[in-house]
Amino acid sequence: MTLLPLATACVWLGMVVAISIEAPLKFRAPGITLPLGLGIGRLVFRALNRAEVVLALVTAVTFASGDRPFAAGVLLTVLVVTLAVQVLALRPRLEARAQLIIDGEPPPRSRAHLAYIALEGAKVLMLGAFAAVLMFAG
Repeated sequence: MTLLPLATACVWLGMVVAISIEAPLKFRAPGITLPLGLGIGRLVFRALNRAEVVLALVTAVTFASGDRPFAAGVLLTVLVVTLAVQVLALRPRLEARAQLIIDGEPPPRSRAHLAYIALEGAKVLMLGAFAAVLMFAG
């Protein structure tokens, strides 16, 4: 078994966990206002999501190039769908809402942030499971 799908999944997992820990902490730093924190968060998550798309593509291509466990294939498929929902459906709504706050306007109520957080948690679990399946299969 090539180690590349395992390695990219572990890097992907590390990035998601690190940014997920950082995200709420920035708002506790001295001098960080809600609009400033949201502006920083938009930049960070835009960069994270771009890196995740690259890592997902590399993981999928290297995974497809060999005989792999079925369970890992299912996990990778669900991971890619989860990432697509975050990037294409949720992040644009979150960015628009953040822009309203940055502009000083009251945003409408939304559960998109909670959905994004739930998907981040699910993604962490799936990436860990994907890595474990690959590790113990080969």
